[in-house]
Amino acid sequence: MKNMKKLPDAEFEVMRVVWANEPPITTAIIMEQLGNKRKWKAPTVISLMHRLVERGFLRTEKEGKERTYYPLIEKEDYLALETKNFMKQYHENSFLSFVNTLYDEKQLSDKELDDLLKWAKERRE
Repeated sequence: MKNMKKLPDAEFEVMRVVWANEPPITTAIIMEQLGNKRKWKAPTVISLMHRLVERGFLRTEKEGKERTYYPLIEKEDYLALETKNFMKQYHENSFLSFVNTLYDEKQLSDKELDDLLKWAKERRE
């Protein structure tokens, strides 16, 4: 996880499909669940998958004429890294700053605030 870098949006979208499916993953699965919606052609998906292999997010095996892909990075590990970087860059590692931003922008409902308070109290026990 040390050398893991932020993924460009398109590669992250591919990884979301990878994480949502049982491995192995094929380009056909990516095309079915994402590529057609995004109007990507097969070479675009193949190129994105290749980049993810180069970055160490996927490993690939050739099975007959088809390549299969397996995730090497867990979704939770990637999201933890992204969240840590986001908090550091935009909120100086302050959870209170983050919550204040959400609250000030009316992005938290009263129920969400109640749930957050309940969560915080449970953490202290």
